[in-house]
Amino acid sequence: MINFIDGIPRELDEAAKIDGCSYYGIFARIILPLITPALITASIFSFMWRWDDFLSALLYINESAKYPVSLALKLFCDPGSSSDYGAMFAMATLSILPAVIIFISLQKYLVEGISTSGLKG
Repeated sequence: MINFIDGIPRELDEAAKIDGCSYYGIFARIILPLITPALITASIFSFMWRWDDFLSALLYINESAKYPVSLALKLFCDPGSSSDYGAMFAMATLSILPAVIIFISLQKYLVEGISTSGLKG
Protein backbone atom coordinates (compact mmCIF):
# COMPACT_ATOMS: atom_id res chain seq x y z
CA MET A 1 0.00 0.00 0.00
CA ILE A 2 2.82 2.41 0.77
CA ASN A 3 4.41 1.82 -2.63
CA PHE A 4 1.05 2.27 -4.31
CA ILE A 5 0.45 5.59 -2.53
CA ASP A 6 4.02 6.70 -3.32
CA GLY A 7 3.23 6.14 -7.00
CA ILE A 8 0.50 8.80 -6.93
CA PRO A 9 1.94 12.09 -8.23
CA ARG A 10 2.52 14.84 -5.67
CA GLU A 11 1.03 17.36 -8.11
CA LEU A 12 -2.46 16.05 -7.29
CA ASP A 13 -1.92 16.76 -3.59
CA GLU A 14 -0.44 20.17 -4.28
CA ALA A 15 -3.27 21.15 -6.62
CA ALA A 16 -5.85 20.16 -4.01
CA LYS A 17 -3.94 22.07 -1.32
CA ILE A 18 -3.92 25.19 -3.54
CA ASP A 19 -7.67 24.76 -4.11
CA GLY A 20 -8.19 24.86 -0.33
CA CYS A 21 -8.56 21.22 0.66
CA SER A 22 -7.50 20.14 4.11
CA TYR A 23 -5.32 17.07 4.65
CA TYR A 24 -8.39 14.96 5.35
CA GLY A 25 -10.11 16.37 2.25
CA ILE A 26 -7.10 15.50 0.11
CA PHE A 27 -7.17 11.97 1.46
CA ALA A 28 -10.95 11.54 1.10
CA ARG A 29 -11.32 13.15 -2.33
CA ILE A 30 -8.07 12.27 -4.10
CA ILE A 31 -6.04 9.53 -2.43
CA LEU A 32 -8.86 7.21 -1.32
CA PRO A 33 -10.54 6.95 -4.76
CA LEU A 34 -7.14 6.22 -6.32
CA ILE A 35 -6.19 3.51 -3.83
CA THR A 36 -9.59 1.77 -3.74
CA PRO A 37 -8.50 -1.01 -6.17
CA ALA A 38 -5.31 -1.57 -4.15
CA LEU A 39 -7.30 -1.73 -0.89
CA ILE A 40 -9.69 -4.28 -2.34
CA THR A 41 -6.78 -6.32 -3.74
CA ALA A 42 -5.04 -6.31 -0.36
CA SER A 43 -8.25 -7.34 1.41
CA ILE A 44 -8.82 -10.20 -1.08
CA PHE A 45 -5.28 -11.48 -0.53
CA SER A 46 -5.63 -11.15 3.24
CA PHE A 47 -8.91 -13.08 3.19
CA MET A 48 -7.41 -15.85 1.05
CA TRP A 49 -4.38 -16.19 3.34
CA ARG A 50 -6.54 -16.30 6.47
CA TRP A 51 -9.07 -18.66 4.91
CA ASP A 52 -6.35 -21.19 4.04
CA ASP A 53 -4.38 -20.69 7.26
CA PHE A 54 -3.54 -24.07 8.69
CA LEU A 55 -0.55 -23.74 10.98
CA SER A 56 -1.55 -20.81 13.18
CA ALA A 57 -5.00 -22.31 13.77
CA LEU A 58 -3.33 -25.57 14.70
CA LEU A 59 -1.09 -23.77 17.18
CA TYR A 60 -3.48 -21.31 18.78
CA ILE A 61 -6.97 -22.83 18.77
CA ASN A 62 -7.69 -25.51 21.35
CA GLU A 63 -11.39 -26.23 20.74
CA SER A 64 -12.31 -28.31 17.72
CA ALA A 65 -15.58 -26.38 17.32
CA LYS A 66 -13.59 -23.23 16.51
CA TYR A 67 -11.26 -24.78 13.91
CA PRO A 68 -11.19 -23.14 10.48
CA VAL A 69 -12.27 -25.05 7.41
CA SER A 70 -8.78 -26.14 6.35
CA LEU A 71 -8.00 -27.71 9.71
CA ALA A 72 -11.43 -29.32 10.01
CA LEU A 73 -10.96 -30.81 6.54
CA LYS A 74 -7.61 -32.30 7.54
CA LEU A 75 -9.10 -33.78 10.72
CA PHE A 76 -11.97 -35.25 8.71
CA CYS A 77 -9.49 -37.60 7.04
CA ASP A 78 -8.70 -40.56 9.29
CA PRO A 79 -5.40 -42.30 8.42
CA GLY A 80 -6.07 -45.18 10.82
CA SER A 81 -9.14 -46.43 8.99
CA SER A 82 -10.86 -46.00 5.67
CA SER A 83 -11.97 -42.43 4.98
CA ASP A 84 -15.12 -41.36 3.22
CA TYR A 85 -13.52 -39.68 0.22
CA GLY A 86 -16.82 -38.63 -1.30
CA ALA A 87 -17.75 -36.61 1.75
CA MET A 88 -14.22 -35.26 2.02
CA PHE A 89 -14.24 -34.01 -1.59
CA ALA A 90 -17.68 -32.48 -1.08
CA MET A 91 -16.37 -30.69 2.01
CA ALA A 92 -13.30 -29.48 0.10
CA THR A 93 -15.51 -28.13 -2.68
CA LEU A 94 -17.70 -26.29 -0.19
CA SER A 95 -14.63 -24.88 1.56
CA ILE A 96 -13.41 -23.34 -1.71
CA LEU A 97 -16.81 -21.85 -2.58
CA PRO A 98 -16.58 -18.60 -0.48
CA ALA A 99 -13.14 -17.79 -1.89
CA VAL A 100 -14.36 -18.35 -5.46
CA ILE A 101 -17.45 -16.19 -4.91
CA ILE A 102 -15.35 -13.34 -3.48
CA PHE A 103 -12.87 -13.63 -6.33
CA ILE A 104 -15.57 -13.59 -9.02
CA SER A 105 -17.48 -10.70 -7.48
CA LEU A 106 -14.38 -8.53 -6.95
CA GLN A 107 -12.36 -9.62 -10.00
CA LYS A 108 -12.59 -6.20 -11.66
CA TYR A 109 -10.99 -4.49 -8.68
CA LEU A 110 -8.39 -7.22 -8.30
CA VAL A 111 -7.17 -6.86 -11.89
CA GLU A 112 -7.31 -3.06 -11.67
CA GLY A 113 -5.40 -3.01 -8.39
CA ILE A 114 -2.62 -5.20 -9.72
CA SER A 115 -2.28 -3.52 -13.11
CA THR A 116 -2.72 0.19 -12.33
CA SER A 117 0.16 2.46 -11.52
CA GLY A 118 -1.76 4.96 -9.39
CA LEU A 119 -3.20 7.14 -12.12
CA LYS A 120 -6.79 7.30 -13.26
CA GLY A 121 -7.76 8.28 -16.73
